[in-house]
Order: sequence, then C-alpha cells, then structure tokens
Amino acid sequence: MRPRLLPVLLLVAGGLSFGFAQAADLTVKEQLGKSIFFDKSLSINQNQSCATCHGPIAGWTGPDSAINQHGTVYEGSIPGAFGDRKPPSSAYATQSPILHYVMRGREAMFIGGNFWDGRATGEKLGSPAADQAQGPFLNPKEQALPDSACVVHRVCTGAYAMQFATVWGAGVCQISWPTDAYAQCAAGSLLILTDADRALANAAYDDIALSIAAYEASPESNAFTSKFDYSRKGKAKLTAEEQKGFSLFMGKGKCAACHVLTPAKAGGALFTDYTYDNLGLPKNPENPVYSYDPSFVDKGLGGFLASRMDYAPFADANMGKHKVPTTRNVGKGLPGIVKAFGHNGYFKSLEGIVHFYNTRDVKQTCPGAYTEAQALAANCWPVAEVSANVNRSELGNLKLTVDEEAAIVAFLKALSDGYMP
Repeated sequence: MRPRLLPVLLLVAGGLSFGFAQAADLTVKEQLGKSIFFDKSLSINQNQSCATCHGPIAGWTGPDSAINQHGTVYEGSIPGAFGDRKPPSSAYATQSPILHYVMRGREAMFIGGNFWDGRATGEKLGSPAADQAQGPFLNPKEQALPDSACVVHRVCTGAYAMQFATVWGAGVCQISWPTDAYAQCAAGSLLILTDADRALANAAYDDIALSIAAYEASPESNAFTSKFDYSRKGKAKLTAEEQKGFSLFMGKGKCAACHVLTPAKAGGALFTDYTYDNLGLPKNPENPVYSYDPSFVDKGLGGFLASRMDYAPFADANMGKHKVPTTRNVGKGLPGIVKAFGHNGYFKSLEGIVHFYNTRDVKQTCPGAYTEAQALAANCWPVAEVSANVNRSELGNLKLTVDEEAAIVAFLKALSDGYMP
C-alpha cells in the first residue's frame, strides 16, 4: 500500500472541519490574477487565455465538450498547434509542494510539482502553481507568445495596468519598450531590450505568474463548497448511495490510498497526495499527437526526471507515472458537457474510469488501440501505454459490484464545488 502523508482514518474519526466558507471577495492581488487568467490578449493571436483550457464551469479543466469527446487536447493560439495531454484542473493545485522525493525503502517517491509530469517544480518562484503559470504563455502549442517580455508588455499596456502597478509597485512597468513592441510580438519576434530593461521585464514576468497563483489559491478557485464539505459541517446530508460510495472510496475501492483526505492549509480535504502513479491507462488513439508523431509515448514523470542530472537516476522507476489529480470537481459541469479523465483524456465518463480501475486486470486485452467506447462494447481493455511501473496493488481487480461502482460515482459527484445547502 502507498504510504499516506497523514493517517486518513484519524482525519475522519477526529471530526476535523472539512468545509470552507463561501467564496469571499477577492483581494486586489487575487483580482489581478483573475484579470490575467481570463485575458485572451495574452496569446499571439489574442484568442486564448488560461481559462480557455481551465474553465470554471467544468471544474477548472477543459470545458469544450466536442474536444473532450475525442482527442481531449486543446488547440493552441496558432491553428493546428496541439500539445499531447488534456488540461489538468487548476483548482487545488496551489497546495502542491515544491517537487521533492522521500525514500521508501529503495524507491524514491516523488511528491509535488505541477503539470502532469511535475516539470513545474516550484524551485524558481517557490510555488509550483506560479512556475506552471509561466509555461503556457511561451509554449508554441499554447498561447505561443515569443518572449516573456511580450507578456509583460501586454499586461503593462492593458486595461489592468494600473492594478498591476498597485500590487507590484509603481516601477513594475517602467520599461523602455521598442516603439513597435506590439507588432514585433505579434510577428513572433523577440524584443530587443537593454540589460536593465530585460531584468525589469523578467521580474515583472515573475510577478504575473505569482498573481495568477494567488488567484488560483483564492476561495473562488479553491472553494471547498461541495456537498461533501457541507456534510462535514452538518449543513447537508449525503444520500445513502453517496455515503455508501464514500465508505467504498475509503475502503474496498482503495481510492483514498492516493486521493487522501489530508486537509489543506485552509479549508477541507484535498483528495490528492500530490504523488505520481502509472495507472496502466491505454493511449488515447484520438490524441492529435499521433498525426505527426505515430511513435509518441507519454513517459510522464520519468521523462522529466531523465532531463535533469540530479533526478536522472530515478527516471526509469518513474516512467509512465503522472500526477495524482484531486477528485474534487471531477463531476462538475453543465448537463450534456462531456468531460475527459486521465492524463490523456482516454475516459469520457466517471463510470468508465471507475470501471477501469475495478476491472483493468480482469478483462481480456483488446486486439488494438480501442477507444473507451469500443473497449466497453468489446468487454476488453487495451494494453497500457507504458507497461513499466504499473500500479497493481491499488487497482486493477478491486472486485467491486456494478452497484458499488455506481455508488463510488455518486460520491465523486458530491465533490463538485458550488453546492447550495
């Protein structure tokens, strides 16, 4: 069994408060982060913001039903530019610690960081969420601006420039910009700045990321307003099926081995230990990455560790592992919105992924790269995308009945923020 970061049963028995007040007014810094988070002008074609891939309506992950139904990877600001993973939820990500590892016998268990592969370590800004926020602006497959100074220029000349100066100081935007800075950025060119101005722009870019992280840590994002939270405070009552699902989640279903009830610094249970696992997920055959790289294999944490000299010795033991997401908001969305689950969005329903956890090692192997729908129809599961390091102790043959699977799904749906008691 995976070592828990805090004893789950003690947390439940101890009667800790798992709730949090309804979202309060945002601070000036949080409001600034929100303005940046929803600003589409911070992309090369002014058509993509952070919220494009992290929509609140879908629990701060991809809100486009048509995309989620298939490849799940969102197109970047430049038409035809695609990454290779589904957007993780930005909610509750701010509680993730700086990436580090603890030794469990001979195994190094990595904890923290952001992105599915942990590459936003938090070592730069002291916050994995802030480190992560700097990535998409410059990623050619996402917001695709050519230079961090271009992001700063658009913030400093945008509608909330005064707000930016209020939070970070009057001198934050006192940079001598080229007269045609906007046109250069739109054309994909680096800005030519003096060393002093470049230093100012670099510092301002860090401030932008920290502002986004402040918003992502606000009660508007980390709300703790699910039915489960209110039930912990005695303001709501789980149905019999939801309560049954919670018991299975904690016990027979082994969900709480990774989706722990460790409480946040402020608020309720986090439902993740921020570690990494290879769940044996099949590749998503509709992922657009295969159209330009048929041999692509998502190595996850192991791929990132291999890129660093200090972590490279641990790479092989972590190939195929991806960040354990929170189960909060997994059922959140409007009726009719298809959501995707897993780092590659292979699963299109909670029912499907719970059934996979239950039966992965029981069913026969599909003869090809089946989609979830094809696999369910054929009563099989495709092979794991990465066969090494698959977790076989906490899922794969849970022996859950159909009714027990349904109860777990019912409980998961009780973890959606915005419940009105």
